[in-house]
Amino acid sequence: MNRDPGHFKWLAPYYERFIQPKAPELILAQLGLPQPEGALLDAGGGTGRVAQFLVGKTNQVVVADLTFEMLLEARWKDGVTAIHSHTEELPFPDEYFCCVIMVDALHHVVDQAATIRELWRVLKPGGRVIIEEPDIRRLRVKLLALAEKLTLMRSHFLSPRQILALFDDDRARKRIEVDGWTAWMILEKA
Repeated sequence: MNRDPGHFKWLAPYYERFIQPKAPELILAQLGLPQPEGALLDAGGGTGRVAQFLVGKTNQVVVADLTFEMLLEARWKDGVTAIHSHTEELPFPDEYFCCVIMVDALHHVVDQAATIRELWRVLKPGGRVIIEEPDIRRLRVKLLALAEKLTLMRSHFLSPRQILALFDDDRARKRIEVDGWTAWMILEKA
């Protein structure tokens, strides 16, 4: 199901040197203050570059990713649990997590609609899903998308509205926030 033909396997040891977390405090602010006894999922979280900043905010921080080499890097981070999994088929029970984040990863999965269904399925009522993606409506991101295609990453970027449209629960409270070339899709489960 993974779109990546091995790029992340080779990038894993160097990933965080080149791709720093973009303002993790913005994600923290959007999460609100989760229940301390709750669990947080970083879906497609790779090396745990964002999850590491969320340790201590909830009882458990889990990174689920498809690339073993990325997860090996995540395992070095204190308080982060690394799980090998497709985001389209998460190995967690329904309504397990109080918060779910997905940072710069949705454009890499094969079945984006299945991923969205899974993120929503594992979220507890009252919880939030936050998806951070490059905003494809911006020229800089269009150039990034082209570069990823040229390097055979086969990424598929969606606009913020297209991402929100994948959530088919009418009870979900949805909003979009944009800063520069980054968009956050924030959803609350009733």
